[in-house]
Amino acid sequence: MIDTTDDNSIVTFRDFGFDEQIMEGLDSIGFETPTPIQKQIIPYIMQGRDVIGCAQTGTGKTAAYLLPVLHRIINNPVDGVNTIIISPTRELAIQIAQALEGLSYFVNISSLAVYGGTDGKEWEQQKRALSSGVDIVVATPGKLISFLNMDIIPVSNLQHLILDEADRMLDMGFVDDIMKIISYLPEKRSTFLFSATMPSRIRDLSHRILKDPFEINIAVSKPAAGILQAAYLTYDSQKLQVLTQLIRGRDLPSVLIFASTKSKVKSITRELLSSGFQVADIHSDLEQSEREKVLLRFRTRSLQMLVATDVLSRGIDIENISLVLNYDVPHDAEDYVHRVGRTARAEQTGIAITFVNETDMFRFSKIEKLIESKILKLMPAPEFGPGPVYDPKPTRETHFHKRPKRK
Repeated sequence: MIDTTDDNSIVTFRDFGFDEQIMEGLDSIGFETPTPIQKQIIPYIMQGRDVIGCAQTGTGKTAAYLLPVLHRIINNPVDGVNTIIISPTRELAIQIAQALEGLSYFVNISSLAVYGGTDGKEWEQQKRALSSGVDIVVATPGKLISFLNMDIIPVSNLQHLILDEADRMLDMGFVDDIMKIISYLPEKRSTFLFSATMPSRIRDLSHRILKDPFEINIAVSKPAAGILQAAYLTYDSQKLQVLTQLIRGRDLPSVLIFASTKSKVKSITRELLSSGFQVADIHSDLEQSEREKVLLRFRTRSLQMLVATDVLSRGIDIENISLVLNYDVPHDAEDYVHRVGRTARAEQTGIAITFVNETDMFRFSKIEKLIESKILKLMPAPEFGPGPVYDPKPTRETHFHKRPKRK
């Protein structure tokens, strides 16, 4: 008998002892060798132990919790909802649901994704499905609370609660929603918390909702070697001019621009449209169907440029992006890695450019420290005037800077 709590004993997925229905699905999609996070976390989830996993997108964390949960549901079915997976965004909820559908193809387990932006007809369909008791519910916090408030989700026998991208949920102000959701759930359950970063507020949350958790931390990967990284030292008043000059007339079939707020995303999009660029934006004001249409156009290259907040920096798989541009320096150094990781995927090459204003220099220096590399710093073209001189020392404004509320 292989000791699956020792990741050195794990060679293939079969070594975990998964039910044959799960193995049939894994064989059909060509999954053979587990990733490091899967090797280390799956055995503890199989045992039903609470888990904290710190790992970024692309490490295989979704399968790391879905596979053992599917195995436990097969072997210990219950009446009503067995598992709830909470996601910060509709896009990630959809992606989790799609991964679940693929991994459970040969398993007789029901699942449902519920999130905002749906019409009344779909609401009624979801209400009926939840009332009958699906095995796994993937949901965004607000939508899940709506259904829980209606007392139509049978959760008295719930076995698993999974919080995916927990740091993003806290950034978006969902901590009270999470605690409200938990108030509806039985105390006797297994809870699995996954986060790309592990700041103190995540530690505080884990102490409140987990019991003696097993913890794993998969180090943040450095940006891929194929990414050409650079930073432009610009004042905010120069950014649009520099951006326009960078992309006009260049062979850049796919450009992804990240901005810090929804209002800024809209403003950038308006300016680029007025300059004749083929561009659209994606943000929480759009209906889900509209967001999916925009993403489809971007994926199929019928749309050259997409402007977005961090909703797209994690969990969305878009290949062959030519340029990722950070209109603002990310507030967390780890977010930089997630953002620029949208380009140069699968051993391709790509460009990542960040605009750094006079108040963001210290924060930018923390990115360089994280990735253990200095990033080339450039000045705007002379016709735009000189940019700020690079000085990464923390200023009073930087030191007391508070994270802006999500708009």
